[in-house]
This record gives sequence, structure tokens and C-alpha cells, in this order.
Amino acid sequence: MTELETAMSMIIDVFARYSGAEGSKQSLTKGELKTLMEKELPGFLQSGRDKDTVDKLLKDLDANGDAEVDFNEFIVFVAALTSACHKYFQA
Repeated sequence: MTELETAMSMIIDVFARYSGAEGSKQSLTKGELKTLMEKELPGFLQSGRDKDTVDKLLKDLDANGDAEVDFNEFIVFVAALTSACHKYFQA
């Protein structure tokens, strides 16, 4: 596999690892999203400092209003975060 194919596979695997623990395997609940962020993006959540971060993120990502983040909504988040990191490191 190419590097890009490997990266895509890893994103799919990470989503699958956290989805379904509380509900559907096709989406992340608020709790699953929080766990994913704590383990996979530990620098993004500042524990205790901003209790509303996951609530706000879920609301912003949840394009269809079902109170969960499906894979397409998750990919928008990953792409936006990747773009922000790219801009930051180019400055």
C-alpha cells in the first residue's frame, strides 16, 4: 500500500475502533467521540479546562442532527484539523 492508502486505512480503523461501543457501529456517540479524542488527539482536549468542548464539537460536526457523528461527519473533522495543522506548520 502507498503512504496515502495506509493513512486512509488508519483513519477508517480508528473510527471503527471507537464506534459501536455505546450504539451503532456506523457512528460515534458523544462518549465515543470523547474517548477517541482523549486517546487519539490528547493535545486537543484539555481535561477539566473546557468541559463544553466535546458538546460544542459534536454539535458542530453533527450535520444531520442525530446527536451522533457518522463517518462522513468524522472525515470532515479530520480534514479540517489536518488543514489547520498544515497552515500552522507553514507559518
